[in-house]
Amino acid sequence: MGTHDSRAPGTVFLVGAGPGSPDLLTVRAATLLAGADLIVHDGLVDPAILALASADAQRISVAKSRARHSMPQSEINALLVREAQAGRDVIRLKGGDPFIFGRGGEEVQACREAGVPVEVVPGISAALGCAAEALLPLTHRDAASTVSFVAGQCKGLSEQDWSGLAGHGRTLVIYMGVATAHDIADKLMADGVSPIMPVAILESGTRHGSRAIRTLLADLGSVMARENVKSPALIVIGEVAGLSDAQERFAGYAALAALETEA
Repeated sequence: MGTHDSRAPGTVFLVGAGPGSPDLLTVRAATLLAGADLIVHDGLVDPAILALASADAQRISVAKSRARHSMPQSEINALLVREAQAGRDVIRLKGGDPFIFGRGGEEVQACREAGVPVEVVPGISAALGCAAEALLPLTHRDAASTVSFVAGQCKGLSEQDWSGLAGHGRTLVIYMGVATAHDIADKLMADGVSPIMPVAILESGTRHGSRAIRTLLADLGSVMARENVKSPALIVIGEVAGLSDAQERFAGYAALAALETEA
């Protein structure tokens, strides 16, 4: 990689950085990072991954949070196109996989419309990586044959139809749901999901200090607050979330089910 002939555009590489640990990068991603001269990265990319790039590589953070975006998506698109048109190869480094809530589709479209070569390097998605670390299967022959991914803050929860995505035999994985956990639980219970449906909160998966917190849907919001869960964190809702500790929790589930029946 490097600077191209000024008459030819560079290439934009949309690279998935995986769920956090540098060990989970693809070989292609690690190779591109090692030769990068410009990296445009998200805030969720672990510093240990950025450290794999040359010390001379230029790094531009376009970190986003619920309350503040350092750079609007339209400006990120323009930055990628502008640098590539100037003849530079650009690594657009994104947490997880570029096409799973990474807005990679929008960046590909911007590059193609501008005539800029673009390549997508997939990464291990946060859902797959964090669930694997927690030994939590998202599908299981005895518990779930369907898995769905949704965003917990995308365009407002009230505008999203999640009916049928959670319940018996199904797993629902919610990204970006820390701040809206109470509303998520209320929404799903209003759709008929049992209040005692098992839930796992996967915080900082594959990173230092990661933890998996098990609870029930009715308690999701209160547990999130009591445990002071911080982003990045995923919420996994479904029977699979209770598999690893099913024996320990069986008595508790039965007692809650009895209370629910009496009510």
